[in-house]
Amino acid sequence: MGGTSIFRVKEGDPNLPVIAETLTELGSRYCMAQNYLPAIKDGDKRVLVVDGEPVPYCLARIPQGGETRGNLAAGGRGEARPLSDSDWAIARRVGPTLKAKGLIFVGLDIIGDRLTEIKRHQPNLRA
Repeated sequence: MGGTSIFRVKEGDPNLPVIAETLTELGSRYCMAQNYLPAIKDGDKRVLVVDGEPVPYCLARIPQGGETRGNLAAGGRGEARPLSDSDWAIARRVGPTLKAKGLIFVGLDIIGDRLTEIKRHQPNLRA
């Protein structure tokens, strides 16, 4: 949450085994890995889907100062943006399935043209 325990490693990094041991608590838990997406420099976007329909604006969380994490808690800068054509396409593709599963209020995290996470319980909105 908030960008904690996110590591950027390169192939052959000698720290990879110890990072995996730490994240999995010596293999007793799961962890997730994904390819580095260079489009992160333009922001990790949170797109809201309500009752299967995308909200037309998103929050882009943009990394600052050489950081690769855009999370606001990690120092990223938030910026409201209209959805791009790609954002619309992704949200419209998954929206009906989310609605059919009874998921009324969902956050989609998108980097570039890639859906990276689906936040089904808490898309991080506060009153």
